[in-house]
Amino acid sequence: MQLFRQLGKTAFRGLTMLGGISILFWQTLWALFTTRPRRNLLVKQLYQVGVLSLPVVLLTGVFTGMVLAVQSYYQFHKITMETAIGILVGLSMTNELGPVLTAIMVAARVGAAMTAELGTMAVTEQVDALRAMGINSVEYLIVPRFIACFLMIPILEIFAVFIGICGGYVVGVHLLHINQTFYLKNMLDFTEVVDLMNGLIKTFVFAVLIVIICSYKGLNSENGAEGVGKATTEAVVLSAISILFADFFLAIILY
Repeated sequence: MQLFRQLGKTAFRGLTMLGGISILFWQTLWALFTTRPRRNLLVKQLYQVGVLSLPVVLLTGVFTGMVLAVQSYYQFHKITMETAIGILVGLSMTNELGPVLTAIMVAARVGAAMTAELGTMAVTEQVDALRAMGINSVEYLIVPRFIACFLMIPILEIFAVFIGICGGYVVGVHLLHINQTFYLKNMLDFTEVVDLMNGLIKTFVFAVLIVIICSYKGLNSENGAEGVGKATTEAVVLSAISILFADFFLAIILY
């Protein structure tokens, strides 16, 4: 009976969280289309999400492309298909690795900071103070972050894909001595614009998941600093799981 009671509590908490996230999502959409975001807040969030995340995204992208080229070379070399490495790098970066890794890195960096900031405001009653002054907390706190993530994460993904393909090219052509012409021709022949577009569609969905989940966890933080730390950890983990979960279904739908 204790086991079933614990399972019931876990299921109830999960459903409560899912309902709260859904409500926050619709409140954010309503505020997004009925009010104009504050320019100074929006510019600040665009800078934090886009510019400050660019170095880590570029590092992740370039090493992903390089590792992908090295690992695939040793497998393809066994069947004398080394020139197909360009195809693998191009398709993998545009369809899967670029969008997913970019979103996870942004969730780890921006999502954690977002949850910690909102959580600190919640436990110190700053959110309640905004409501007492007649300011819509969703409009003031969530909408600028939502717009920033929705706009900047796809742009970061494009940078990650480009630098990842460049990294794979450098390793494949200059380190593994694959014929440059075959490498580029095969990659360009099999990597199409629709592959990049599919990756961009994924990043829009991932951006919504990151900002809504992290904002919900931050606004519902409790028990002081310990609660903020716990909420931050849960937000990053849940965002990463949601990204992988959504990626599976998007892969089925798009391909």
